[in-house]
Amino acid sequence: MVVVRDKLLGLSKMWGVRNARMSLWISEDSLLRKFARILLLFLGVVFWASATVLTFGGCFVILLCKNYHHFFHESFFPLPGWLAVVAALVLLPTGILAISVSVRNSRYHQGTLMHLLLVLLCLQVSLAVLTQFYSIWMAVELKNTMGQAFNQYNGTNSLAHGSGTMDMLQKKLQCCGLQNYTDWLKASAASWHFPSKKSHIPRSCCKKYVDCGGDLNQLDQLFQEGCLRKLQDQLHYGMKFLFSCCVVLSVLELLAGASNGILMSHQPFYDLRFLESSVFS
Repeated sequence: MVVVRDKLLGLSKMWGVRNARMSLWISEDSLLRKFARILLLFLGVVFWASATVLTFGGCFVILLCKNYHHFFHESFFPLPGWLAVVAALVLLPTGILAISVSVRNSRYHQGTLMHLLLVLLCLQVSLAVLTQFYSIWMAVELKNTMGQAFNQYNGTNSLAHGSGTMDMLQKKLQCCGLQNYTDWLKASAASWHFPSKKSHIPRSCCKKYVDCGGDLNQLDQLFQEGCLRKLQDQLHYGMKFLFSCCVVLSVLELLAGASNGILMSHQPFYDLRFLESSVFS
């Protein structure tokens, strides 16, 4: 009898330890699901805000290519901007679904959210690669096209393609020359139809277009920064902005996918009651 009692006591202790471990596991599992819901709710709001930011970056690149289309001969250069806008449009329903899944469990919403996150991840990776590639390609294109416009400049004949393009660029960006204003010193004054042999630069380099005569002796009235560097800086800013958004959003999308997966793992796909023996009796 003593042996049996000892065995029963040992079994009761083992069951007590097992029940304690089970309750601890259930408690930790419940905390994990609660954390996943809170994180998914937070990420849903972040996705809404990110859609606005991504739209701003995409529109910036699109408008940059449109405003300076004389220097971007390829029609597909605005592609990263349009791809960013598309990604922003996909982010909106993704944010709504993330918030919906965090509030209530819906297998269909969870599955749709997972598919949208996968689409977004593919878009973000493609956009990140394009921004890096286009940043280099467009910088080279700018150097070539702006160099041609600079060489075609012929001073007072503003109807010429090179003259009109450079004047427009220098007034809009408030710059002068390619690298800086001294680039115009290498140009031939005779080809600009200036009446004197005195060194001049285009009047579009003047801070006050009407008052400045384009005289190099009046440097305080001239834009001295080069146009090539200014436009390249704007281009690099737009591409780096989109690239940074892609990296951050990719990490957030992976977190959202992991949170959604945690919630999905605790909800079966179907209620398989039709397999019960009572159904067939």
